[in-house]
Amino acid sequence: MYTVYILYSISTNRYYVGHTQYLDNRLQRHNAGRSKYTKAGIPWKLMYKETFETKSEAYKRECYIKAQKSRRFIEKLINE
Repeated sequence: MYTVYILYSISTNRYYVGHTQYLDNRLQRHNAGRSKYTKAGIPWKLMYKETFETKSEAYKRECYIKAQKSRRFIEKLINE
């Protein structure tokens, strides 16, 4: 199973969208500063997740969410 996830950083007031096979491990890596893009936003909080059977499906969904380029779209997704 693969997971598309959305994280939120209170310190930077930003969202981050990604996908992974091991969500708990990936969240730990984000909060340990081991990801260049998310290092400045520590701590990150998991706000949303969706699971998929294949990596390809998860990647397509991640790309779709990012392509919206809309904070409003992300917040609507989280609040549904």
